Amino acid sequence: METPDDFDLRDFLPYALNQAAEAASLAFQKQYRVRYGMLRTEWRVLFHLGRYGPMTATQICARASLHKTKISRAVHALEQKRYLTRMAQETDRRVEELCLTRQGGIVYRELYEAARSYDASLSAQFTPQEREILGRCLHKIARL
Repeated sequence: METPDDFDLRDFLPYALNQAAEAASLAFQKQYRVRYGMLRTEWRVLFHLGRYGPMTATQICARASLHKTKISRAVHALEQKRYLTRMAQETDRRVEELCLTRQGGIVYRELYEAARSYDASLSAQFTPQEREILGRCLHKIARL
């Protein structure tokens, strides 16, 4: 059924943001998927541990805004790849601290440099003023 209004899905902000995020993400995906066999959630967990140091899965869930099931699967996969280790906390044996292994640290640093380079290439499409405005707008939307 057609509607007479001029609403275009491509102009719907949530749709446009999702399309832009997906396009940007897919291009970077080659770095972590092809080189290291990682999925998106895995590299996000790896980045959180590399950037912030040892954390629990619960802390990563809160910081990354990801569901605990996805984090759990990513942690398991990264452990299988020998990129992280788990260590039960002495105060509560049910809680595990996650830490990058030496190999995980190497992979983190390589992907960190690839991410910086990719970010610079994306940012180069915009003037400094456009980058500043885009950043402010995205942060404002993220706080909704």
